[in-house]
Amino acid sequence: MGSDRVIRVAADLVESAAVEGIRQSRSAKQQLDHWVRVGRAVSSQHSVSRRRVEAALAGDLDTGELTVEEGVVFNSEIVAATEESLARTHYGQVLSAGGVTTVALDDDGRLVEYRPDGSSAVLS
Repeated sequence: MGSDRVIRVAADLVESAAVEGIRQSRSAKQQLDHWVRVGRAVSSQHSVSRRRVEAALAGDLDTGELTVEEGVVFNSEIVAATEESLARTHYGQVLSAGGVTTVALDDDGRLVEYRPDGSSAVLS
């Protein structure tokens, strides 16, 4: 087995792995390794079922035609893709580019209005 490498992992995954790891008598790292190996095995399968899931993901197969097991994999793929997209998208910038004013908490917990022109104001 190769040596471990340092990588960044989303905090919510580490927290979930710590909780599940306790239930499975694994450390958080061991749980993450387990999940990655299971995911790799599922993703690398080129069975008829995997091709059906991929067809459904591409919109070429109605999800109602998937078996229960294929549906679980389909849903897992959708959840993972959604979480990945949410993690890498800065919605404040997207909305600002569209001319939308947003309101969010800053690092100090203050409510701040962010305007499309780049200005901002702390709200009281």
